[in-house]
Amino acid sequence: MVTLLELATARLSRILAAILVAAHMLVSAVPAFAQRSVPIVRDAEIEALVADYAGPILEAAGLSGSGIEIVLVNDHRFNAFVAGRRIFIHTGALLTSETPNEIIGVIAHEVGHLAGGHQHRLRDQLARAQTMAVVAALLGIGAGVAAAASNQGDLAGAGVGLAMGGSEAARRSLLGYQRTEEATADRSAIEYLERTGQSGRGMLVTFQRMAGDMALAGVNVDPYQFSHPMPHDRIANLEELVKRSRFYDRKDPPVLQLRHDLARAKIAAYTAGQNAVARVFRKDPGGLPTFYADAINTYLHGNPRSALAKVDKLIASQPQNPYFHELKGEVLIKANRPREAAEAYGAAIKLAPPSGLLQVGHGQALLATGQPDLVRRAASELETGLTREPEYVNGYRFLAQAYGQLGEIGPAELATAEGHFHAGAYRDAKIFATRAQMKLKRGSPEWVRAQDIIEFHEPGKK
Repeated sequence: MVTLLELATARLSRILAAILVAAHMLVSAVPAFAQRSVPIVRDAEIEALVADYAGPILEAAGLSGSGIEIVLVNDHRFNAFVAGRRIFIHTGALLTSETPNEIIGVIAHEVGHLAGGHQHRLRDQLARAQTMAVVAALLGIGAGVAAAASNQGDLAGAGVGLAMGGSEAARRSLLGYQRTEEATADRSAIEYLERTGQSGRGMLVTFQRMAGDMALAGVNVDPYQFSHPMPHDRIANLEELVKRSRFYDRKDPPVLQLRHDLARAKIAAYTAGQNAVARVFRKDPGGLPTFYADAINTYLHGNPRSALAKVDKLIASQPQNPYFHELKGEVLIKANRPREAAEAYGAAIKLAPPSGLLQVGHGQALLATGQPDLVRRAASELETGLTREPEYVNGYRFLAQAYGQLGEIGPAELATAEGHFHAGAYRDAKIFATRAQMKLKRGSPEWVRAQDIIEFHEPGKK
């Protein structure tokens, strides 16, 4: 027979486990999500744009040389978050925001978290919340023991309630701490915007949109159940500060606004289709961003000849836009015209800021020609591109193909190992690294890199 004490202890043990799991999820769900299952988007144009948004903000926060990266996440929701030294921004946030200033405000807020060291402090708060939960659970177990000894079932129920109440107190304490840090990040964001001569109006627009979305959804929530301040509270707290700024009425430069709209058009075309493009640009259906999206849709779903004609019109309208040349290269590869595609990528590289992604595209086009001299150039271009973008997994596949066509099996095996390694397939990476070592000169830089992969220990495993 199971005793009352055993029942109470088992139940309280489950409660305690749930408390600890919930606390870990509350603090670390975003970083874990970022590391394991975030659908990352790589695009040279959008990354360059977001880097231009972030540069002045990072400098204002004193973080310009600290190696902070901004990563694009393929998700339609309006969201951004920080994990480690990376700021993750959903493509949905870019698509929804009508002005650069709105996204710049989002970036400024996330930089406020980084500059304030909020992630490190949050770990301390987690430890405190765990302690509160453990104490509450132990008190509950103590009450359960007393009940079992005295055959008082009501007291056992009180013990469970005591543990559950303690877990709720711990959770609310942690949420309250997070709300405080969110408010601090908001104020820091306003300060960074002021230092860089930019308006905080975009932040207000974002919070007003959030409040409107909650109202439309019929959401009636307890503010103590949320880790962020409620939208109407954020608006009230920040509106006076934002409107007091001498930069309140300052608008984004027209050139930057156009780049923003072109990025939105690209996101809409690649992720949501023509109907989404029409909705986003309903006020300007004949503008360049709409035509850009139409060219992309034709490339994706139409025939290459029609797509090429549209891209040529784009280039005629903006000959110095590197990403129109990049799109032309993609269309020409699809049309099986790799030499011309390589020329288009070459033009894009000359016009754009340094980009490993464009170099990988150029190398892919050179590789597709199948001509030995161009394949040799492809290997060189791919190596350079992957030096800039070592985590761009697809590039290693092209590099392995290039070395394979050149008959250099050792480097081809090593490139395959690198691709598996950066994709997190460590077992396969070690297999190919071992095969590469058998064909590489012992002690060479390539051999040493293969050895590094072989000796790598996956985090969390012994």
